[in-house]
Amino acid sequence: MGRREGVPPPPPPLPLPPLCLLLCLPFCPPRLAAARPPAPHLVLVLADDLGWGDVGWHGSAIRTPRLDALGAGGVRLERYYTQPLCTPSRSQLLSGRYQIHTGLQHQIIWPCQPSCVPLDEKLLPELLKEAGYMTHMVGKWHLGMYRKECLPTRRGFDTYFGYLLGSEDYYSHDRCVLIKAKNVTRCALDFRDGEEVATAFKNMYSTNLFTERAIDLIASHKTEKPLFLYLAFQSVHEPLEVPEEYMRPYSSIKDVKRRHYAGMVTLMDEAVGNLTDALKRYGLWDNTVLVFSTDNGGQTLAGGNNWPLRGRKWTLWEGGVRGVGFVASPLLKQKGVESHALIHISDWLPTLVHLAGGHTNGTKPLDGFDVWKAISEGRPSPRVELLHNIDPMFVDDFP
Repeated sequence: MGRREGVPPPPPPLPLPPLCLLLCLPFCPPRLAAARPPAPHLVLVLADDLGWGDVGWHGSAIRTPRLDALGAGGVRLERYYTQPLCTPSRSQLLSGRYQIHTGLQHQIIWPCQPSCVPLDEKLLPELLKEAGYMTHMVGKWHLGMYRKECLPTRRGFDTYFGYLLGSEDYYSHDRCVLIKAKNVTRCALDFRDGEEVATAFKNMYSTNLFTERAIDLIASHKTEKPLFLYLAFQSVHEPLEVPEEYMRPYSSIKDVKRRHYAGMVTLMDEAVGNLTDALKRYGLWDNTVLVFSTDNGGQTLAGGNNWPLRGRKWTLWEGGVRGVGFVASPLLKQKGVESHALIHISDWLPTLVHLAGGHTNGTKPLDGFDVWKAISEGRPSPRVELLHNIDPMFVDDFP
């Protein structure tokens, strides 16, 4: 029906006053994207020559209560593989690439050898710096030092404290080399603080020194930036040296090498416990992912034990390449479990960079996989195979 003549139209509705608009807003909020949680602190602890049969959870008589507890509260990696030697393992750890791609597949980098991880390889600390991390390394480098561009502080680490080679004396920190052509042995100090020779640490046991420096870095980490700490112990590599009090619990072990080695393992176990205590004391632990790994199997000629695995360091038998490892973190979705997912030492680079919210742009093609969901959630590993080595020059000179 039409409007009757003479009746005025209704007035237009009045606009809502500003107060009414403000009262309506809370009831229809805009959809906001979920905020990304803060990037976790990343702590990577690498033992040297720790054997499969040298930890409590694999049935060893050697006391490793702190490692046992961390692994029991996290995820123990029971199908985890490394390389049979330290330089190849460390290169894959920091590059995410098999050693056949970096020219480091043949033994280790020896003293005075003009070699290092190729300078066009982008390493883990560089990627984490790009993701906003403070990056620190403490301990054994062994990835080359014949030119300054090869040094840890030129490859992505903000600070460095430790040995550039391996096999140093635990107290004097000297590295001795037999010069066959002259039939003489030369020794020199191999200890650096940054890029400077560190002369003030004579007669101080290296495991304690490295742990103290790592704890100092944790205590002084006051920045909003997340922390990446790479602690690469010299323990339990030869020479077999340890303070006497750590050998006393093993007085029943007749083999002198094994007795020294057992004490060294127990001291390292204590050191890892002190490190995690510091992370908790200074408020970092609740947002930390801690990875513990050996660099290769135990050297059975120097006290190590890989039972029931065949072989030792230097060999491609399981005893040389199957590694002790675990992840401990409040951020794990599953805890207190064993993982039998196939994981390789080259997987840590993409895994940690992903956790950091970074990217692997700029690296050469990676051989590692992001295995965080396999570890944290129990999903299948994206890795279905791994390459141990291709080295036509390999000769095992040991018995």
